[in-house]
Amino acid sequence: MTTSFIPESAPFNEEQRAWLNGFFAGMMGISPGGNAQAIMQSAGVSGEMLTGSEQAAEPEEEDFPWHDAALPIVDRMELAEGRPVERRLMAAMAQLDCGSCGYLCQTYSEAIASGEETNLTLCSPGGKETSKMIKKVLKESDSNGAPAKPASVNGSNGADEKGYSRKNPYPAKLIESRQLNLEGSAKDTRHVAIDLGDSGVQYEVGDALGVYATNCSELVEQIIKTIGGSGAMMVIAPDGSPKTLASTVAEDYCLKDPSDELLELALGRVDDSHAKATLARMLEEGVPEGFDVLDVLELVRDVPISATEFLETLSPLNPRLYSIASSQKHVGNQVHLTVGKVFYEREGRLRKGVASTMLSDRLQSGENLRVFVQPNHGGFTVPQDPTKPMIMVGPGTGIAPFMAFLQEREATNAAGKNWLFFGDQHQSTDFLYEGELQRYVDTGLLSRLDTAFSRDGDKKVYVQDRMREHGETLWQWLSEGAHFYVCGDASRMAADVDRALKQVVAEYGKMDDAAAEEYVKTMTKEQRYVRDVY
Repeated sequence: MTTSFIPESAPFNEEQRAWLNGFFAGMMGISPGGNAQAIMQSAGVSGEMLTGSEQAAEPEEEDFPWHDAALPIVDRMELAEGRPVERRLMAAMAQLDCGSCGYLCQTYSEAIASGEETNLTLCSPGGKETSKMIKKVLKESDSNGAPAKPASVNGSNGADEKGYSRKNPYPAKLIESRQLNLEGSAKDTRHVAIDLGDSGVQYEVGDALGVYATNCSELVEQIIKTIGGSGAMMVIAPDGSPKTLASTVAEDYCLKDPSDELLELALGRVDDSHAKATLARMLEEGVPEGFDVLDVLELVRDVPISATEFLETLSPLNPRLYSIASSQKHVGNQVHLTVGKVFYEREGRLRKGVASTMLSDRLQSGENLRVFVQPNHGGFTVPQDPTKPMIMVGPGTGIAPFMAFLQEREATNAAGKNWLFFGDQHQSTDFLYEGELQRYVDTGLLSRLDTAFSRDGDKKVYVQDRMREHGETLWQWLSEGAHFYVCGDASRMAADVDRALKQVVAEYGKMDDAAAEEYVKTMTKEQRYVRDVY
């Protein structure tokens, strides 16, 4: 029997193993009965080198240094320079892992790189800046990149047991769209209740509801009139089906942000030097805030553009995601949202948020809207341990998921303490869900409710100011294992709250800035500090 110097677990085939055994035996003059292990050691070859330890076999965790929402896109792209196309695409994302695209930043970029996802405008927090960079990266790579591993839809296929999903939304019915602000408010915030019927659609607190909106009919009519088209003419919709021009413009295309393709088409057709210079500047620097598709068409009015070539330049109308404001344990086969109506005037024309004005004005009770559930990400839900304290920071419509959290804690008789920081402009007109929140205080479900109404005093006070005011108690709750949640605007509020949290940890935890930073990082890793920001 011949001695084998190469272990069976070594990564070699039979031919390679036979050659290596012969090599060692011939080189060292080893007899069949020799000590193989001693020989290999004397030759400086360890068993670990040949077999490969289990630890060495594990792939190294990849480093994504650009995955930081605080970094400007220019810095993120520099950090990703020289990486594969899917990683450069990832650096172009907003880095919030918010799930609004139906993916996470990494999986969305991998889906684009592999060709699985063709919609380049899904990163709503990144907006035009992100979609423009994605196009640039793909153009530089001269292809859609090498196939990446298949991307998962935010850790879930997004479909429920009956198959309703982002690609197959459920036709739900609107129950009500009730105004929450009182008379005299500068805002119009709605409590929207939607009937899920017998769909079987299920959601968890912390999930979001995707809503497929339609464009305002007045805007659609103005656009079709400006290009000299007829709303009744038949065209091919993005899904390949025949549709009237009016229907496809209303249902399938984004009329808010003009694409580079539309700007280029207009630039190539217009003769006016002023319009040419304006379009060229926009292509270089981006369009001004609020400048929409109709603005482009009016800039080059009377320039011939056919309906077909116009449609080819438009971006898809993506669904809007809203934090769910209800627990299914409390509302059954309904789902509730908290929606701030977007409307403002620019250049003498009223501009309207697509989904928010549909839900507040255009959709009547009993009418259908297409919806799907987008599962929560990163542990944005109530603590698994019902005894753990919960601290929630949600000014304005950011209160939505915390209404769901409180309903869930009440329905499950969770013993953990609950603390809510809420803020808005005026207490008299903008105290959203005041009655429900006061009831929760009275029953003891809300252990603490601290409010910040920024326009009620000489000095503006925000939720992060209230956090600092009650820093000692806040630190005590954190020391007891409290989970800390934030929902709302990423660029301002969430950044200010993050800064205040670290200051509280440093001051009352008696740490320096570096230690406080590390403490908060650990909270994040343990999913005790989770944000739903946009």
